[in-house]
Amino acid sequence: MQRLITQTLLRRFLNKCPTHTDRLISLSARMAKSKFEYVRNFEIDDTCLRNCYIVVRLDGRNFHKFAEDHNFLKPNDDRALALMVRSATSVLEELEDINIAYGQSDEFSFIFKRSSTWFRRRASKLMTHVASQFSSSYVFYWGEFFSDQPLLHPPSFDGRVVLYPSNRNLRDYLSWRQADCHINNLYNTAFWALVQRGGCTTAQAEERLKGTVAADKNELLFSEFNINYNNEPSAYRKGTTLLWGRTDEASTKKIKPSNGDERQVLVTRSRRQVTTHHCDIIGDQFWDEHPDILEPDD
Repeated sequence: MQRLITQTLLRRFLNKCPTHTDRLISLSARMAKSKFEYVRNFEIDDTCLRNCYIVVRLDGRNFHKFAEDHNFLKPNDDRALALMVRSATSVLEELEDINIAYGQSDEFSFIFKRSSTWFRRRASKLMTHVASQFSSSYVFYWGEFFSDQPLLHPPSFDGRVVLYPSNRNLRDYLSWRQADCHINNLYNTAFWALVQRGGCTTAQAEERLKGTVAADKNELLFSEFNINYNNEPSAYRKGTTLLWGRTDEASTKKIKPSNGDERQVLVTRSRRQVTTHHCDIIGDQFWDEHPDILEPDD
């Protein structure tokens, strides 16, 4: 009986003092969680170092088999490359702190500006968000690019996070990836020319190209297949760079002045959008034309 009276009086007091009610509820909630909340201490602090560019690079996992299962054209499939670009564009549209992205073949690198505070710069959050957005977009947009080829099994992409403290480091990273694009595409162009047009088996083509340098492959392509590698599409040779740009959109709007009749006027709005480039990013010209990508080195 005494306990019931105490509880009744306590409820009356709390009803009259909502501030105390909130405090008690908050304290109760903290006490209720405290028994198990210690497990948070096992989490690893993966906050990315400040004043560094955060690069999240995705690579297709076991994509050789995925490409074979879905009948990708060799050495380059325009549908597959366009789907990669569309998926990467979706990532930029979702995470506007990405200043630039670069991709080739089955990989894409996303560079967060060095001042970014998205997800409190937690590497795991950034990587998983980029990977999940890219992977889900790849599946979502598949039918737009492969209308005659059903998706037989889901693709997967592994990811990593790397920090670059200076503009020079970041430029060298992107130069490395574009140089890799050129090396791989030149080899694949020569390899598949030997197989598809030269009648070689894959083993014979591999043996033929063993030990060759870029000049040898260029000579082989031109002398045996009349292919000038420099005339191959720039998307194959240089990869794809995604940047933020602005576009003007015009529309009409009805206005009615206080002292006149209603009329239509042309309204132009500037909108931020992702733009696609297939150009050299190793030399200075690209960076001179896009000075807003890099932030000043302190």
